[in-house]
Amino acid sequence: MKNVLVTGYRAHELNIFGQKHPGIAYIQKAVTAKLVQLAEEGLEWVISPGQYGVDLWACEAAIGLKRDYPDLKVAIITAFEHPEENWKEDKKEYYNRILQGIDYYGAVSRQPYSGPWQFRARDDLLFRKTDGILLVYDEETGEGSSARFYKERALKLQQEEGYGFLSISTENIQSLADEETSGWDDAGGPEIGGGFT
Repeated sequence: MKNVLVTGYRAHELNIFGQKHPGIAYIQKAVTAKLVQLAEEGLEWVISPGQYGVDLWACEAAIGLKRDYPDLKVAIITAFEHPEENWKEDKKEYYNRILQGIDYYGAVSRQPYSGPWQFRARDDLLFRKTDGILLVYDEETGEGSSARFYKERALKLQQEEGYGFLSISTENIQSLADEETSGWDDAGGPEIGGGFT
């Protein structure tokens, strides 16, 4: 894969309501591990719809990889201009920090939100411009409407055109969290209970 679409759940679909949630780091580690594999195989672009949640956390992870993979580029392609306009201030600041680290930003529609057609146009473009998808999605976590849509469309394209499909489940992320936190009790370090969500 030269160009990969990276997306998944929005933050609220994972019951994550702030940037300090410990689960974000584990989601980013899982995404980073997959992106490193792809970068080793020649990945050039990480492309995201830029919604608050997995999209932006994956962009942040990809930006961090540019130290070791300086040719790796990161793009956000939104459905309409200024999607962050109605977000809370902390989310807007985070979004603007991410925008400073990416290589390309574009909006499919040059106007504010005016209808679902903008999302369809964006998704058509994202699938056209990528060779595969890295999707954070889990059947058992919840239906996550946009994540489920991406999965269904990617699998259809996989059958028709050989479109690449990679996924990260919440179980994968929980395993990372468990590995990292196991034994912390005995070492006198902090213990994170209750899983990552």
